[in-house]
Amino acid sequence: MRLHRLKVTAFGPFAEPQEIDFDALSGAGVFLLHGPTGAGKTSVLDAVCYALYASVPGVRQNPGNSLRSDHAAPETPTEVTLELTAGGRRLEITRRPEQDRPKKRGTGTTKDKAQSWLREYDGENWTALSRSHQEIGEEVEQLLGMSRDQFCQVVLLPQGEFAQFLRAGAEARGRLLGRLFDTRRFAAVETLLAERRRAAEAKVRAGDEKVLHTAQRLAQAAGDCADLRSWPLPRHQPGDPGLAEAIRAWAAVARCAARERLTVAEYALAAVESRYAAARRAAEDARELDRLQRRHAETTRRAALFAEAAPERERVRALLDRARRGALVAPALELRGAAAGAHLTAAHAESLARAELPPALAEAGTEQLATVEQRLREELGAVGAAQRAEQRSAEIGRERATLDRESRDADEQHQESAEWLARWDATRTALVARADAAQQAATLAEQLAGRLEPARMHLSAARRRDALAADAEAASGDLLAVREESTAARERWLELKETRLRGIAAELAAALVAGEPCTVCGSAEHPEPARPAPGHVDRAAEDAAHARFEQAEERRATVERRLAAVREAESEAAAAAGDATTAELLARSADLSARHAAAHADAAGLHAARERLARAEQEHAARSADRLDAERRAAARASRREALEREQASLEAELVLVRGDAPSVAARARILEDRIRMVTGAAASLRRAETTAARLKEADDQLADAAFKAGFDTTDAAADAVLPEYERTALQHRLDSWQAEEAMLADRRGESETAAAATLPPADPHTAEAHADAAAARLRTAGSAVDAARVRCAELDRLSRQAEQELRALGPLREAYDRVARLAGLTAGTSADNERKMRLESYVLAARLEQVAAAATVRLLRMSGGRYTLVHSDARASGRGRSGLGLHVMDAWTGIERDTATLSGGETFFASLALALGLADVVTDETGGMRLDTLFIDEGFGSLDDQALDEVLDVLDSLRERDRSVGIVSHVADLRTRVQAQLEIVKQRGGSIVRHRTGGLRG
Repeated sequence: MRLHRLKVTAFGPFAEPQEIDFDALSGAGVFLLHGPTGAGKTSVLDAVCYALYASVPGVRQNPGNSLRSDHAAPETPTEVTLELTAGGRRLEITRRPEQDRPKKRGTGTTKDKAQSWLREYDGENWTALSRSHQEIGEEVEQLLGMSRDQFCQVVLLPQGEFAQFLRAGAEARGRLLGRLFDTRRFAAVETLLAERRRAAEAKVRAGDEKVLHTAQRLAQAAGDCADLRSWPLPRHQPGDPGLAEAIRAWAAVARCAARERLTVAEYALAAVESRYAAARRAAEDARELDRLQRRHAETTRRAALFAEAAPERERVRALLDRARRGALVAPALELRGAAAGAHLTAAHAESLARAELPPALAEAGTEQLATVEQRLREELGAVGAAQRAEQRSAEIGRERATLDRESRDADEQHQESAEWLARWDATRTALVARADAAQQAATLAEQLAGRLEPARMHLSAARRRDALAADAEAASGDLLAVREESTAARERWLELKETRLRGIAAELAAALVAGEPCTVCGSAEHPEPARPAPGHVDRAAEDAAHARFEQAEERRATVERRLAAVREAESEAAAAAGDATTAELLARSADLSARHAAAHADAAGLHAARERLARAEQEHAARSADRLDAERRAAARASRREALEREQASLEAELVLVRGDAPSVAARARILEDRIRMVTGAAASLRRAETTAARLKEADDQLADAAFKAGFDTTDAAADAVLPEYERTALQHRLDSWQAEEAMLADRRGESETAAAATLPPADPHTAEAHADAAAARLRTAGSAVDAARVRCAELDRLSRQAEQELRALGPLREAYDRVARLAGLTAGTSADNERKMRLESYVLAARLEQVAAAATVRLLRMSGGRYTLVHSDARASGRGRSGLGLHVMDAWTGIERDTATLSGGETFFASLALALGLADVVTDETGGMRLDTLFIDEGFGSLDDQALDEVLDVLDSLRERDRSVGIVSHVADLRTRVQAQLEIVKQRGGSIVRHRTGGLRG
């Protein structure tokens, strides 16, 4: 994969379109990406990753982090375009994230969805391939053979992560390697086997619990048929191999005892059944005799009572006959009563209505009242027409009052407008002068603002220049001290080394063993071995002195880097501040600030002054127009008032004749309506009274005729004979019951069995029933015992079969559990067969780590001058730590293998760089051998001295042998002189820009 061109617009810190030509930068093999903090160096790498995978690396992939530049214009869309070659194909990928843009119509913003384009160059033309996010993502991953995480680790080499990787424990290394090599399938195998083991174990335990539950049910079904004290089941647990035999043996004993109980119960039941049958027959005979004797006694008693009630029966028959004849007269009586009530009500209403009439009409008939009503209605019709005239007169009065009120209001408004228009010239002159003064102040404030911002920037740079000058002076003093300390430590180390070399013979002699050859001369005899001289220096003292010298060198290098950075920053600040002193710049800035504040305050009222002038001119035009309109409305009101006065005078002359003595036409109409209502009511009452009197006379005639036909001498006698329906029904029911009683007594006197039973001694059914109940209880007890014995035998047989089936089904489950448990323990590292206690995923990652260490060692040997080698360790971890992911460094100078955490800062950098490059090679091979022609290394070069930096750059130069280009992202100033091909990110107020500089390799 080779990058050719990157174009970003409104992305991150880049507001304006910026284009990066990687082909020009890659010509030198190594190029530098530098710029101040926050300029956007990392944003270039983010743009490459976003173009390929539609997301940015690591923690920057956060929904709250917007990719859009804060400096870009609202109408400029955020867009990234990357041109690259992958898999022999030249492609162009363009992506736009989801973003807000101004609406084309109206105000506000609308959200544009994310968009992607993929094109391919065939040598002559670009051809569009897809606009689908999913298709483009699949195409990129297929061509590169890497996921986003792998790309960020392999192409965008994060040195900080690999430095942590060197010092991290096995768990942290495992997480990174697992993310890069995608060992999730091996972890899934571990999880799957663990889940299967738990599932198999659950099935076995469930089977054991099921068998034990069946055994408990066997014990409940057996009851007291077996001795539970000798039952072995309570001492067994799930998984006990003796559980099956114990259950089988006890079930056989319980079944035999239950069958013996059943045989004994069946014999006892046969004996009880015969005795119960005899007792039941005796009880039935006693109950029948007692029934017949009581029936005979009851018949005798009821016959005597029937004879005593003969007079009452005759009286009821006579009363019922008279009531039947009275029922024939009842309808005529009801009709006469209703007519009498209606006539009484009508006569009362007539007397009340006549009392309200005037004395002249107190004795008038219906025809006279009708004539009076007709005359009153005609008079009321005439009053209705006058009432409408009266309403119109009232409306005219209200309209005249409204015209008078409008006239007064118009006069007041006309006077106020005249006064305002008289002041107009003076008012307009003052408003125009105020707006002109504010405009001049705004122009001055704008000019001062343009001069104020550069003055403030110069002042800030001057203050930073002064502070950095003090820091540089302090750093120079620190550098002198650490240089002296380093020189002293070096001299001390060389002195100890020379002293040790002079006494090395004694050190070699101390290692001689009698009979073994000397490592120097080869002789097996050692007649006069050298002895240590006073003040002898051993290897440990020399190493300690060398370590102190290295520490002093590291401190010196750190102070030198800090001093160089401070001096560079001081130079930049001095260039930005100019030649003026801080005091002069402070005074200039304060003067401009004060003048700008005063002008800005004066200009603040410009908009308000213009608005007041515009409103005043609009009001002047409106008042002038209103004055002309008011004069026209006043003339119209005067004409209307004269017409209304003439119409009202005509209406009042007519109303005087209609009202008469009433205060108004409406009052006259109410008086006439009350008189009409009184006359109409009286006429209606008189007619109802005449009608009800005729109906009452007719009802009296019908009643007399009905009483005569029913056999009554008078209507009063007929009325006395009438009984209610419920009384007649009750009398008829009494006669019917007496007739039924008489028929029943006749039937019982003819029963021969009842008469014969009366001659026998009294029966005792209670004693016989008690004997039968006792026999029935004994029969039920014996039957229950037989049923219980049969149910117990059947239940024991069924549960025994069920237990046998469950025990047979449990065998294969135990075998499957044992097999899965062994596999799960082996892959999880908990089995005794796994000597190193290494999980399956760790085993695979250990193999990958071994490959990475071998690939990294090739470059580490060159960068460290042949001193260091990375070594993979699969030693067993202590405690619960993960085994197989250890990483050590072999020091060729001492021959000691030690932990990577003991490396110094510079050593850690080039070790982590070698590890990152080695990991890139291994991941490339793992993903199908995709060629990676462009790599980026992010930071870390500041921890190297000059010699180490040269060695690292030599290794990076060697990558050109494989036609690779390496981009270094760093702040180190020394790299700017060593690497000629550079991409500088310049930070500005309106957004960062990029600058290219290409040339030869470092000198």
